[in-house]
Amino acid sequence: MRSVVYAIPLALLVSPPAVHATIYLSLEEAQQKMFPGQTLTKDFRDLTDEQIKAIKKDSGQKPLSKTLNLWRAEKGGWFILDKVIGKHEFITYAAALDEKGAVKDVEILEYNEAYGGQVREARWLAQFIGKTDDAHLKLGKDVKNISGATLSSKHMTDGIRRLLATYTVVIAHG
Repeated sequence: MRSVVYAIPLALLVSPPAVHATIYLSLEEAQQKMFPGQTLTKDFRDLTDEQIKAIKKDSGQKPLSKTLNLWRAEKGGWFILDKVIGKHEFITYAAALDEKGAVKDVEILEYNEAYGGQVREARWLAQFIGKTDDAHLKLGKDVKNISGATLSSKHMTDGIRRLLATYTVVIAHG
């Protein structure tokens, strides 16, 4: 009896899945979708060390950047551009908050992972609408997990919780 040996390149066995960068919305498209017909005024803010500590204490998450990418909507409300890590790559998203700091809308602008893009689905993102800093959002309790997108679901939930804390610390009390 003869054995047949197949040679499979090692790279095929250990390579991570290819990254599939997908841009869904530009910054301007997201702003107009979330605040239709309104002019948004750039109001970027540099976070102080004290603000960063307060945000982390309130949300359990430290901001990834010292700069808060923030725009003020002409009829009230705020547009915040942010990023979280999915599994390995960044998810760029935006949150629209009303004038009292409640989530009005969330949109994924760019998703760079091979898996887990279900976090972009409107039904899943709708779970955040109306939430405020008082909600202290937790995946599996306040926000449903998505099988196959657990890390993206968790990190998006953590990111929204952090942005709500940022609103309280920087905008409402800043």
